[in-house]
Parts: sequence; C-alpha cells; structure tokens
Amino acid sequence: MTPEVLTIGRVGVDLYPLQQGPLSEVTTFQKFLGGTATNVAVGAARLGRRSAVLTKVGPDAFGTFVRSALTGFGVDTSYVGTAEDLLTPVVFCELDPPEDPTLLFYRLPVAPDLTLTDEDVPWELVRDVPLLWVTGTGVSVEPARGTQHALLRHRAGRQHTVLDLDWRPMFWSSPSEARKEYEAMLPYVTAVVGNRAEVEVAVGTRDPEEAATRLLAAGVQLAVVKLGGEGVLVATADASHTIAPQLIEVVNGLGAGDAFGAALVHGLLAGWDAVTIGAYANAAGAIVASRLACSDAMPTLQELEAVMSGTAV
Repeated sequence: MTPEVLTIGRVGVDLYPLQQGPLSEVTTFQKFLGGTATNVAVGAARLGRRSAVLTKVGPDAFGTFVRSALTGFGVDTSYVGTAEDLLTPVVFCELDPPEDPTLLFYRLPVAPDLTLTDEDVPWELVRDVPLLWVTGTGVSVEPARGTQHALLRHRAGRQHTVLDLDWRPMFWSSPSEARKEYEAMLPYVTAVVGNRAEVEVAVGTRDPEEAATRLLAAGVQLAVVKLGGEGVLVATADASHTIAPQLIEVVNGLGAGDAFGAALVHGLLAGWDAVTIGAYANAAGAIVASRLACSDAMPTLQELEAVMSGTAV
C-alpha cells in the first residue's frame, strides 16, 4: 500500500547500557533500532499509520538488522538503500544522567544515510505522500544536503511537510552553517519542531514565543517548541499555547522527541487542532522517556489514550 508518511534521514543501531553511569564503567549493552527519522517512522506505524523511511545502510549484519527490525515494526523498507563501501552507523548511549544522556556516534567517515542522491529518491512519492518528514541532519553534508533541498523544492510546500530541526553539533562545522541550511528549508515546509537549543540555531533566539513568531514569519504554518519539563509551545498564525508536561520518572530521555514527532505526525494526518496535537505528543514523549528503548518503546494509540484519560497504569 502507498505510504501515508515518508521520513528521510538518520538510521542506525543504538547500543544502550543496562547500567547507569559513564560508558567506561558499563559492562553490558542491548541493541535497538535507532535514528531520528527511523524512530518517527516506527512510532507512526505503531499509531496505525502506513509509514516508510528513505535512508541507506551498509552491506553488513547491522544493515540486515535494520531492515528486519523495520519490517517487524510494520515500516515499508522499499526505500532503504545500501551504500556498498560504508558501514551501518552505531550509536552508544551513556545514561549519565538518564534525563539528558550523552550520545557517542560512530558515523565516520560518513554515514550511509548522508549519501542519498537524486537517484535514490522516489520523486512521485515525495511529491504526493500525505506527510513528508525531513531533518536538519539531512542537510549537514553533501550529497544528502543537495538531495534534500531538491526534494523539498520538488514537493513545493505541500501539506504536510515537517522539518525536525534535529540539531546535532557534532555533524556541523558551526551553528552559522546550520542556520543557513535551516533558513533555506523554511519556505518549503509547513511545520517545524525543535527544542530551545534547536530553535536558537535556526532563528537566533531561545525564547519560545519569539522563536515561534520568527518561524511563522518565515512561512511555517505550525511552530512547535519543546520545553522539556515545562511542556511544549504550539503556535499558529491564530494563537499560541503552552501545554503542561506529563510528569513521569525518566528512565532514558532519548527517543522521547521521536515519539513526540510520531504523535505529531498522527495528529496532523488526523486533522487535529494544534493544542490536541501538542497534548498527545507530550504524552507520547513521556511514555518513551519512562522506558529504556526508543523504537521498541514507541506507544500504541491505546496507550496514548490511556495516558490522556488518566487511566494508564
């Protein structure tokens, strides 16, 4: 069946420690599917959406694992290519502290997902898919940078085109380089999501209200600024609202943003208003933050409804 959601970008294998503390002292790890774009596709599938991911892996056992795991989660792998001379990325997570874990990326000399070219793109699907999800990391280097800009121009701002700012300093030479690339994408997207640090890079301010105002002025229809323990700000041309957080005990803060994104995807496709989308996205992020994994921890719609109704155990 034709996908409702196409995400583009980062994929890899997450290795999570089974103990808290510095990596130098951890003794055992567990393997999970990972990567922002990949996790959003998985989360959307968990919520009943037909999702696919456009990315690349290496010709190795971890690449095989990625395809198998995606299939198991119900994500279409038709657009997962292979970079024959590169390895599938591996990411180590340091749960120290669990609320804001440190990531150690093994993506050198370049990750396969950053080698996407025009030949890898399903152009008709990019144009017509109901929701396209792209990330800031996707324009951090060539050739993926030029490819992502080209596909955004090809889509021409159709609803829904979502940009996850996904600011990862280690992938860029400087914040100013990233801002230039973000600015080039803003005219072609209908929604932007990021935390305070990410919007500061994108539009020059950490203030949520001012950041949302600048994003809307750039032509975005929905601006979403994640505020961590303070909730989330959602803003449209008509109004802005700050939605209170879900209070939970954090096990692993990683993946919460991807679950948030998956619920955002579901809400946009369902035609929900911005406040409802923000509330459900908050709930999804809280659920995943209370669990160890990212992709494996993505909630179902029933779990989301339970949290929203106050009946979750």
